[in-house]
Amino acid sequence: MENKSIDFFDDIRPIRDHEVEVAIHKITSDPYFRQTVVPYIEAATWKNLIQTMERCKTVYDFQRTVSMPILLKLFDVTQTKINSSNWIYTRDDKSHLYISNHRDIVLDAAVLNILMFLNRRETVEVAVGDNLLIIPWVADIVRLNKSFIVRRNLPIKQLLENIQHLSEYISQTIIDRNQSIWIAQREGRAKDANDRTQISVLKMLSLYDKGNPLEALKKLNIIPLTLSYEYDPCDYLKAKESQLKRDDPEYKKTFFDDVENMKTGIMGFKGRIHLQFGRPINDKLEKMEGETNRSTILSNAAAIIDKEMHLNYHFYTHNYIAYDLMTSTQTFTSKYNMVDRHNFDKYLTKQIDKIEIENKDEDYLHSKLIEMYGNTVKNYLAAQESES
Repeated sequence: MENKSIDFFDDIRPIRDHEVEVAIHKITSDPYFRQTVVPYIEAATWKNLIQTMERCKTVYDFQRTVSMPILLKLFDVTQTKINSSNWIYTRDDKSHLYISNHRDIVLDAAVLNILMFLNRRETVEVAVGDNLLIIPWVADIVRLNKSFIVRRNLPIKQLLENIQHLSEYISQTIIDRNQSIWIAQREGRAKDANDRTQISVLKMLSLYDKGNPLEALKKLNIIPLTLSYEYDPCDYLKAKESQLKRDDPEYKKTFFDDVENMKTGIMGFKGRIHLQFGRPINDKLEKMEGETNRSTILSNAAAIIDKEMHLNYHFYTHNYIAYDLMTSTQTFTSKYNMVDRHNFDKYLTKQIDKIEIENKDEDYLHSKLIEMYGNTVKNYLAAQESES
């Protein structure tokens, strides 16, 4: 792999330290930034925010004094508690590619970086789709938080070039710069919590060394990452989208739908969130030594990631209830009682009531919500069975 110069990736990379002051001046001078933020904070707080931002000279300064305090305050306001486990699998002296299941547009990567920060680890760079970066000040803030851009919806020739470009950026960041990265296992969130790694994501990751896909994946030091949300505040929006797609196969979300999902995910009640690091997968990849078929390597690698991810789910009471409802069994009746079941039924009804669409199919929406909370248990049991 040819080592590209740093400026080769200027079109997609995060903002660097020497660009921080200019970026912050651009953000704070944007009238739309003020219009968006001011309604949520007091005048004195706005003044303090601007002063704090203007004191930042590095990306670390910005994350330490602006991003992390705001995120922690948000979690406090939304009564969100974060736990984590298996830090033993991460090493300070070694960069990793964290491949994660995808529940929330913004928070999945934010939770990891909050925990990295609180555990005195270097925060990770984050892959973000350009569909979320239409608003200039949002794009600048995202890039100030060590996010790089994944371009989508391009003509096929440009798309192929961009995928190669992205692969080279990710590999150079991890291998040469020793900087860890977070990426979702798929484009778009899993609407039914049936978490599966897209082969196309692994294909992109290995393109920087086309002739050696197995070695390419091994050099990225992949660690599967599992996020378990007690409540997904966007669950009703995902159920709504599922019906709209069922009724109209051509249906596509708009930019405003993405904004609604981002806002709901950030501000909505999540309860508890558990992040669990999986075991690094290189030992399992090494068992494929000698395999030359690219498709076989990528599909096997996806299966390895998925199994590790599924084994690391953290379950809450309603996950067990949802599984029993979904499968019409009484597998986990020892994990909950009638009060728990009643509370879960009330929760589902409340979420379905929020959905406003033509030809609202309440039975279908109810089944989709149950799947979102039951599929994780289903996948865990399948992974556990294949372990034995």
